[in-house]
Amino acid sequence: MRIVLFGQAAFGRDVLNALREAGEDVVAVSTPRPGSRPDPLFEAAGEAGLPVIETPALRQDGPFEQYLALKPELLVFAFVTDIVRKRVLEAATHGAIQYHPSLLPLHRGRTAMNWPIIAGEQTTGLTIFWVDEGIDTGPILLKREVELRPTDTVGTIYFDRLYPMGVEALVEATRMVREGTAPREAQDHSLGTYEAPCGPEHARIDWNHHGQVVFNLIRGCDPQPGASSVVRGTGVRLFDATFQPGAPSEAPGTVVSIVDSKAEIAAVGGTITVGRVQPEDGRKVAASEVLQAGDVLERPA
Repeated sequence: MRIVLFGQAAFGRDVLNALREAGEDVVAVSTPRPGSRPDPLFEAAGEAGLPVIETPALRQDGPFEQYLALKPELLVFAFVTDIVRKRVLEAATHGAIQYHPSLLPLHRGRTAMNWPIIAGEQTTGLTIFWVDEGIDTGPILLKREVELRPTDTVGTIYFDRLYPMGVEALVEATRMVREGTAPREAQDHSLGTYEAPCGPEHARIDWNHHGQVVFNLIRGCDPQPGASSVVRGTGVRLFDATFQPGAPSEAPGTVVSIVDSKAEIAAVGGTITVGRVQPEDGRKVAASEVLQAGDVLERPA
C-alpha cells in the first residue's frame, strides 16, 4: 500500500520513522513551506531518500501531477495545518486518515488539548479518523482514552501520553487500512463541540473566580498561550501551578509569600502556587524574580 505522509515537526518525523520501521511503504512526504528552521520531517524524508512536495504547492497543476505520479493509496495526516484540497484526497484510493488529540466529536479544532483541561474534565484522548471536507468531522477509525490527572498541563498530557500514543495509533490504523479491517464509525454530530483556538483573549485570569477554575485555566494554557494577569501595571503569564484548597488568608490575587522561589497566591477557596512567571516581552523565570509578597495580581483589561 503506497502511503504519502502529510505533516511536519517532530511528530511528523516520528510517525514517518515508525511507519517505515513497521514495514509500511511510504513513497513520499508532504510538508508546509520551509520556515527559518529546518523542519524535522523534511530532514527525515531527505535522509530516507523520499521525495517531498510542499503541501500548499498541491493547489498548482504541476506539483499535483507529480503527486498523482506517485499513485498514492493512503494519505496519513500527522500534524497537518494546511488545507488539503478535495482532489488531493480523492486521488488516494483508500482516502486519508488523521490524528486528532481529543475524543471526537468532542473538542474539534486546533486547540483540542487546551479546552478539556480548562473545563476541568477528567478524561481526554485521541482519535484517528477518516478525513472528509469538514473540520474533524470524518468517520472514526479508532480512539484511545486517557485520564486527565489533576496536575496535567497541555505540555504534560501531550508529550507524556498523547504524542507517543498518537504515533503508535497512526501505525496501528495504517495496518488496519492495509489489512482491510479499519472501521468507519460515523460521528454523532449532535454531540460535537468546536471551540475557537485558545488565544490570549481566552487566557485572562479573573481572580474573583474560584481557585480551582483559575488553576484549570493556568494549566490549560501551559505552555501556550500562557494564562495572564497584571501586577504593578505590567502583564505577566503564569506557569507551573498547583492548587491547595482551603480558606484564603488574603484577598484573591494577593501574593501571600515566596517559598523556594515559588509564589503563593491567595485565591477563592484556597491558594495557588506558581513556579514560573513570564513578564511581557521577557522569558520565563522563577516566580520569585518577578513577584514579591504583598503584590496584588489583577485581571488584564
